[in-house]
Amino acid sequence: MAHERQFYIDGAWVDPLTPARLDVIDPSTEEAFATIAMGGAADVDRAVAAAKAAFPAFARTSRVERVALLRRVIDAFKAQYDEIARTLSREMGAPLGFAHDEQAATGVAHLEKMVEVLEQFEFESLRGSTLIAYEPIGVCGLITPWNWPINQIVCKVGPALAAGCTMVLKPSEVAPLNAIRFAEVLHEAGVPKGVFNLVNGDGPTVGEALSRHPDVDMVSFTGSTRAGILVAKAGAETVKRVHQELGGKSANILLPDVDLRQAVTKGIRGCFSNSGQSCSAPTRMYVHASQIDEAIGIARTVAERYKVGPADAEDTVLGPVVSRVQYDKIQRLIESGLAEGAELVAGGPGRPDGLDRGYYVRPTIFARVRPDMTIAREEIFGPVLSILIYETEAEVIELANDTVYGLAAYVQSSDIENARRVAREMRAGNVHLNYPGWDTAAPFGGYKQSGNGREYGAFGLAEFLETKAVLGYAPMVR
Repeated sequence: MAHERQFYIDGAWVDPLTPARLDVIDPSTEEAFATIAMGGAADVDRAVAAAKAAFPAFARTSRVERVALLRRVIDAFKAQYDEIARTLSREMGAPLGFAHDEQAATGVAHLEKMVEVLEQFEFESLRGSTLIAYEPIGVCGLITPWNWPINQIVCKVGPALAAGCTMVLKPSEVAPLNAIRFAEVLHEAGVPKGVFNLVNGDGPTVGEALSRHPDVDMVSFTGSTRAGILVAKAGAETVKRVHQELGGKSANILLPDVDLRQAVTKGIRGCFSNSGQSCSAPTRMYVHASQIDEAIGIARTVAERYKVGPADAEDTVLGPVVSRVQYDKIQRLIESGLAEGAELVAGGPGRPDGLDRGYYVRPTIFARVRPDMTIAREEIFGPVLSILIYETEAEVIELANDTVYGLAAYVQSSDIENARRVAREMRAGNVHLNYPGWDTAAPFGGYKQSGNGREYGAFGLAEFLETKAVLGYAPMVR
């Protein structure tokens, strides 16, 4: 990769205005394997100026032109698919197969869905004598995380391009190389200069400058609730639109009529996937009191099957977590579970046997967790599951909703009508019944401190549009 120490601004790779660099760490080895340039406010000014200059012309492009552009992006992405997958695996520790089949695959899936949406979306409609028009919001600042990096980049860049917006992307500095590769894809696809710009850097510097910039019309942010609050405060000064997809602590309700072995097994799989680093992971499993002992036995057996290891090892199921910061946070929370009296079913503190270097976490399950315990309330973002007990359906609904978060919820039952009824009671943006497949058309986003706005499909496109009413557009015949 030739552009690690540069930014992509106004259709070209350029050097940072002030030299500053950061090592990219391989979480499997704790060794640096690349170095990126880190930007500052002046680099953001330059990128925003390019996006602002490009906006009038790009906003006037036709639907046909933007569909053709997205199709070229898809083709260019597919041509670099294997390299993108290898990059994701190395920088974030995802097992290579998972990086290829899941992480990189989200990029293609979202782009293909956005083409389908764009071809059908009604940008104008008449309501009586008034024209309702949906127009691009303008220059967008896009701030993306390290845990599903290509997914979140494409969830923002795709609809921004479809809407006719221009943009500046600040990816996570923890896993930045996939974003550089994606910028190369966009350049190869012929995205007009200034429409897409990339500036690497940290949140307090580049993220803050983007959020506060008076020429940025919208910020779309994915990350922690703590950082999301800072973005919202910075954006408030210019009354820009702030779209946020933040943290989660999702409940997984196993109603008493479930196939318990299947429900527990799939629940653990959902929690541990991506080494537990998914904001919508089902991390609080609620089991009926009459089934708790059986559920614990199943959970212990399932957890012991998980093979933890380096991202490039063929038999690895769980790779390392992404960084030392993340590893230390998870260890602190596991220790809190022990200190507060949770029953350790599997895993525990420290690295798995035989792994003395790398950010490896033992797949950990706690049972008989009380709702007031730290592990039941804080987002852990690692392969750590809490199993809680309930007695009645009304109680478990109340317990599931007793959180500051509201990104996702899960309900398992052999009675679909009952599952649907419980789903309606969940204060969450996504509710998953009986572990369904992924749906790129379903709106993704949360209630409460899990954020605001929605991504995916037509709902994601709408976030990048302003609504205009032209009254008297079609004068009424008297």
